[in-house]
Amino acid sequence: MTVAIICVALLGLLLFGLGMLVSAARGPARAGAYPTDPADTLFKRMRAHGNTAEYAPMMAILMLLIGERYPATWALWVMGLAVASRYLFAAGVLLSSTLEKSNPLRFAGAVGTYLTGFLLCIAAFMCL
Repeated sequence: MTVAIICVALLGLLLFGLGMLVSAARGPARAGAYPTDPADTLFKRMRAHGNTAEYAPMMAILMLLIGERYPATWALWVMGLAVASRYLFAAGVLLSSTLEKSNPLRFAGAVGTYLTGFLLCIAAFMCL
């Protein structure tokens, strides 16, 4: 269960850290702003945060469920890879010059998110 808790805590740090970045980029002058320019810093921060908010909760639930059931070693590795994938994706979004162009970090993070997400679902089924 320790690995699951650490992974969930890291996902929480990512989500809340990205949320703080969005708030900092908004500032008093841009409160309520919703940019559409894919190169805009606020837009990139909002997309990194929004995407994390879409995937991290389900991953956290799966990790805690699996972690409670004495998971196989491979499932623990998948949890760590899932967290790494989410951080890679966020870094790819934040570090890109524009979201209009593909980015290797963002691509690796997305692929890793899907693969580890499916593997976490399989591990959850194995808990039955």
